[in-house]
Amino acid sequence: MNEKYAECGIILDGKQQIQLDKLAAYMVEYNKNVNLTRIIEPDEITEKHYIDSILPLTMVDVPRGTSAIDVGAGAGFPSLPMKIYRPDLEFTLIDSSNKRVTYLTSACEMLGIQCRTLHVRGEELGRDPAYREKFGLATARAVAQLNVLCEYCLPFVKVGGVFLALKGEKDETSGAENAVKKLGGEIEDIKRYELPSGDKRTLAVIRKVSPTPPAYPRPSAKIAKKPL
Repeated sequence: MNEKYAECGIILDGKQQIQLDKLAAYMVEYNKNVNLTRIIEPDEITEKHYIDSILPLTMVDVPRGTSAIDVGAGAGFPSLPMKIYRPDLEFTLIDSSNKRVTYLTSACEMLGIQCRTLHVRGEELGRDPAYREKFGLATARAVAQLNVLCEYCLPFVKVGGVFLALKGEKDETSGAENAVKKLGGEIEDIKRYELPSGDKRTLAVIRKVSPTPPAYPRPSAKIAKKPL
C-alpha cells in the first residue's frame, strides 16, 4: 500500500502504517453492527478514506500543535487519518450521533491516540464560549453544501485560523461567497486534484479574517430553510 501514499507525496513511518491498518480492521469489524461506511475493501479504504483525508495536510501549512475540530466527524474522516499523520494536532471530534461518537471514542482508545470526542450538534457547540473561535483548524468532509457547511464550521475558527472543506469534483465556492463573507471568512485558495484512481477532489481553503457575528450559527432548521 505504501506506493499509493508515496505517489501522493504522503510519507508514513512504520508506526503510522500499523495504526492505519489497525483502524481499517477495527472499522470494518465495527461496521458489521453500526453503519459507519460503505467503503470496506482495503484498497478503497486506503484511497477514499486515508489518502483523501491526509492529502489536505500536504497542501496547506498547518502549524505544529494547532487545535483542530472535525465537524460531523462520522466514522472519523478526515480527523483520524489526519491525527495519525500529524500526531501534534490537538483534535476535537464532534457528531450528532451517539453511536458514531461511541465508535470514535473506542477507536481512539484502541489506537492509543488522544482526541476529545463530543456527542453534540455543531450549531449548538458553535455558540458555546468554551468552543467558539477557539480552533486554528476546522475541517469537514462531505457533510453539506459549502454555504451551509461554513455556518457550522467557521464559528469554531479563531481569527487567523483556517477552515478546510474537503469536497468532491464540483467547486461550490461561488455559491458560498456570501456565507463566507458574512461569517468572517475569506476564500484563500481552491485546490483541485485527483486521487490515484482518478477521482477528482476540491479543497476549499477558507481563512478566518474577522470574528463571526453573534447571530451565527443559527438553529439547524433555519440554516436548512434559508442558507446564507
